[in-house]
Amino acid sequence: MKRAIIIVIDSMGVGAMPDAPMYNDTLKCNTLGNVAKFNNGLNLPNLQKLGLGNIIDVMGVSPCQNPIACYGKMAEISEGKDTTTGHWEMAGLILDEPFKVYPNGFPKKVIEKFVQKTGCTNFLGNYPASGTAIINDLGHEHIKTGFPIVYTSADSVFQIACDVDTVPLKTLYSWCESAREILNGEYNVSRVIARPFEIVNGEFKRISKDRRDYSVAPYKQTVLNAIANSKNSVIGIGKIEDIFVKSGITHAVHTGSNKEGLELTIQALKNKLCLDNICICVDYNHNKCSKQLIFTNLVDTDMLYGHRNDAIGYGKALEEIDEYLGKILPLIGKDDLLIITADHGCDPTVDGTDHTREYVPVMVYNPEIEPQDLGLRPTFAQIADSVADWLDVPFETIKGSFL
Repeated sequence: MKRAIIIVIDSMGVGAMPDAPMYNDTLKCNTLGNVAKFNNGLNLPNLQKLGLGNIIDVMGVSPCQNPIACYGKMAEISEGKDTTTGHWEMAGLILDEPFKVYPNGFPKKVIEKFVQKTGCTNFLGNYPASGTAIINDLGHEHIKTGFPIVYTSADSVFQIACDVDTVPLKTLYSWCESAREILNGEYNVSRVIARPFEIVNGEFKRISKDRRDYSVAPYKQTVLNAIANSKNSVIGIGKIEDIFVKSGITHAVHTGSNKEGLELTIQALKNKLCLDNICICVDYNHNKCSKQLIFTNLVDTDMLYGHRNDAIGYGKALEEIDEYLGKILPLIGKDDLLIITADHGCDPTVDGTDHTREYVPVMVYNPEIEPQDLGLRPTFAQIADSVADWLDVPFETIKGSFL
């Protein structure tokens, strides 16, 4: 089987894009570079040999004289710095217009519709905030009243946080589905996110495995659709299923941690992932499948460390990913194309807790492809074009390929 594998290290930007100030980001933001400096260097031997240290200066990750992969960085041509925008562009969908953001909270009309449609009777919050901070501030009042905590950020997100013992998951998910319906169209919000939490040893703790993202549906075809429509498989690991609202995805599995996502990726590469248990496409026929895309998102770097300004935790998460890459690289054969990248930045060393508008790295590995410096590529969409070329599926290439 011919395979393409995309691993997204969520938020691992490699330096501010020139338009970063338009997004209220400093030109000093550089998620990977600044995390490495904060930790007095990182130990990333596998990413080093793939050429990561050749893309930018990374303390502890020296440039490799003979890297094994093609390496470079990519600019985002779509307006935005959020998860959906980044993933859609790398799948070949460049936004016609950016998603709307709500820096002062959502309009009264939106909140009134939400309360009426869900029957939750009232709400708490409705302002931009860090997810961990707002549940610490409003968690006890939420448990007392049962009102959902609503908040946003610099990104186009409507987030709903609830204690699972106060509001059952089923109810929280239903409230998110109602919000998703309200926020389509004129309000143009990218994602509604369910943020369940619980009390552990007297402290509020978010439950990563039960987080759900309710994205707006892609309005154009992506390379995922091209692969699935040709009766081949697209396996989404992590929040990929949510980002694309199942469009173009034949198999999906949510994860509770980077470790789980990496182990599932290894199982998929070894053909030991039970596809029957995670199939979400009723028309899928494994016997007709000769090509496959494995699409993995590793969210901990962003969710647990970037947004929480935890540069030490971010560095440790990168070292954990690198350790797993030592197990993944030997599984990449001559019929496989491995692409490692990111979707935006989230520099934990600069002011604020939001995503940052940054270039992202790209490393492209196949044991028989001659390594080269890819330089600066104009759009993430070159990933889609490269995957389409590699798997030989019909997809309108618009910006060129790495191959």
